[in-house]
Amino acid sequence: MASLSDPVARSCLRKVAWRLLPLLFAMYVIAYLDRANAGFAKLQMETALGFSPRAFGLALGLFYVGYLLLEIPGALFVEHWSARKWFARILVTWGICSMGTALVTTEMEFYIARLLLGLAEAGFFPGVIIYFTHWFPRTVRSRAMSGMLIGVPASLAFGAFASAILLRQDWLGLNGWQWVFILEGAPAVLLGILAPFLMTDRPRDAKWLTNEEREWLEATLAEERRAMLAAGGTTRLRDALRMPAVWFLALGIFFTNLGGIGLVSWLASVVKGFLGKTAAGADDVEVLLWTGPVFLVGILGVVFSGWHSNRNREWKWHCVTGQVCAGLFLALSAIPDQPWMLRYTWLCLMGFFANAWFSPYWVLPTLALASSAAAVSIGFINMSANIPGYLSNHIIGEMKGAGLSDSACMLFLAGGFLMGGVFVSRVPVKNRRTDPP
Repeated sequence: MASLSDPVARSCLRKVAWRLLPLLFAMYVIAYLDRANAGFAKLQMETALGFSPRAFGLALGLFYVGYLLLEIPGALFVEHWSARKWFARILVTWGICSMGTALVTTEMEFYIARLLLGLAEAGFFPGVIIYFTHWFPRTVRSRAMSGMLIGVPASLAFGAFASAILLRQDWLGLNGWQWVFILEGAPAVLLGILAPFLMTDRPRDAKWLTNEEREWLEATLAEERRAMLAAGGTTRLRDALRMPAVWFLALGIFFTNLGGIGLVSWLASVVKGFLGKTAAGADDVEVLLWTGPVFLVGILGVVFSGWHSNRNREWKWHCVTGQVCAGLFLALSAIPDQPWMLRYTWLCLMGFFANAWFSPYWVLPTLALASSAAAVSIGFINMSANIPGYLSNHIIGEMKGAGLSDSACMLFLAGGFLMGGVFVSRVPVKNRRTDPP
């Protein structure tokens, strides 16, 4: 079997990357945009519909309830049925649900819309993880994933700027917040219709690869599966949960996302409060124009941390540095009576580090655990990453409803980042500095 340095292997992986990664990146951008755009539309919705902060917190959190319910079945569909058909179903239904949110008029309708959106999108990220195992050998898989993860801050930055434009519109008698959901949900439907024609399920179906390239890729991936089974790939989750490293990883991402997911949903509202704006209309547009760059610098955080951690063959402390610095800079932004530009500087630095932790984080399970234990633990760790989506949004909604300040909410979220760093710092990892990059 040819090595990764063989011309056939290099040609094959180059074709796979150029064929699949742009499409998956686009899907990921749209996915994050459609789960986060309620936080942008909130600036007008709360005035137009009279929704309370508690209602928004509950609605934003219900997305993650629906998401968790169908997460594991979604991954199984990709493994045993068809990735392109499953992703097409996900994209079309979540696009329709996102667009349908423009029709809500009551809090209960908003709750149902967000729950349905979570159900529709469930299985997307786990499905992508499984899909990567069908196309990328283990030695290059994390690098390919890092490229896709840039889509998180990219989608949030794009969403803030696009929403700023859409909030100004009143086409066809609809409000700007309604156009946010309609026009930001429509790309998912379009991409879902095209997905069956643009995606390929397995290497054996790839007519765009040569026979030699298909044979090399299928043989390489089959050998990896055999090696995993030989090493005990059937380790049970019950056994993995007895390992301290699994709990440190799970609690680390739980608390980090308690801060991070809440930040995505509420940052625009917090920026509005920090700016001292109370009116709607132009003020809401200005708020999003200030919010977008905070997410935009996150792209630099993903790129730098992924490059620097791989270059130095050190991942744990890169992850911890991102978590702790995000918490510290977020806490600094909450100090009252600061000049706006100083407070905004803290927020931008926070945006950099809040996106710098997750690329090195997802390398840690393979360093701290045997390959078989890592395989069965990742599902549990990923569930731990999504539960805070409900808790964080609900807690912030309750805090706002109780009359607590934006600074108090930011300190709560900062505490999540800091606690996440504490738990990840306890993960027992031996850095593999002698491993090939």
